[in-house]
Amino acid sequence: MRPAGEPVSAKLAHLGAWIVTDGKAGDENQCIGLAETLGLDYEIRRVSPRPPFGWLAPWGPIDPRDRPGQRGGALAGPFPEIVIASGRRAVPYLRAIRKASKGQTFTAFLKDPRTGHDTANFIWVPDYDDLRGPNVLTTLTAPHQVTAARLAAARRSPDPRLTHLSKPRVAVLIGGDSRHLSYRTTDMKRLLAHLTKLADGGASLMLTVSRRTPSPLRSALQRLVEEKQGFFWDGTGANPYVSLLALADAIVVTSDSANMVGEAVSTGAPVLLFDLPKTYIRHRRLFAGLAMAGALKPFTGRLEELHYTPLDATPTIAEAMARAYIEHRAGFAPASRP
Repeated sequence: MRPAGEPVSAKLAHLGAWIVTDGKAGDENQCIGLAETLGLDYEIRRVSPRPPFGWLAPWGPIDPRDRPGQRGGALAGPFPEIVIASGRRAVPYLRAIRKASKGQTFTAFLKDPRTGHDTANFIWVPDYDDLRGPNVLTTLTAPHQVTAARLAAARRSPDPRLTHLSKPRVAVLIGGDSRHLSYRTTDMKRLLAHLTKLADGGASLMLTVSRRTPSPLRSALQRLVEEKQGFFWDGTGANPYVSLLALADAIVVTSDSANMVGEAVSTGAPVLLFDLPKTYIRHRRLFAGLAMAGALKPFTGRLEELHYTPLDATPTIAEAMARAYIEHRAGFAPASRP
């Protein structure tokens, strides 16, 4: 019997699961955040279909070398209780698992699979996406790994590389170029000018960049932080990301990453958005929702006072998925004898 007040999601603890993506960090991290919140015993299955199979996704078949049961393939071994997938190239693999398991493996997909709401047993999409259906859950922010427990632990035992920094401490989360968006020289200059103004006003910068961050911007940011005696994570030592968020009095984040913005608002600290031209229209809908919730303002080189309850949809998504899983398993329960 479940203890009073215990979430339904606790019933999934220690069930076996696969996380199926093509390895994109944003997709994989969302799946991991959900799996960890549910307490699943998961393993990561990355798919890399050869041409033309990758080109044909999400509608085409899987790469034949990855057929279920094929030794050495992405779907080798007995199927787990649960599969969580994300990304266009993972859709055919999810479809193959459902067929091979005769529907018994519970499937969840994060973001719009582009093949309809019946692609998986459970689908999560952000509010700004258009997909809707009886098995589709929408929330303002995405699932992630920056849990309240991890933030609290980082505040109790702060990263020693950050504790000497004077307040206000400002975490600066920098994204980078993508297929749809590039940092122009004018954008880089504007960002550097705003951060310099912030540091000259007495703020301590705690900065981390992405693998996608343009090299000239990365070098200029590192020089700025060293000059202003802040902290720049150069990739060595333990990743201080959660500590940066936990200790931040404010967070500056670039608009190319909806995931980073979603993680930032889970802290309750004011989030200052550095806007880039060609930011996805759909992401702008997210940012507008966060601004209406009192969590976000544009970054203009100064701190802003914002008060809001931390926003984290991950537990809500986990609870909804757990309920869908329990309903799914009930459909396979043996009929009771008369």
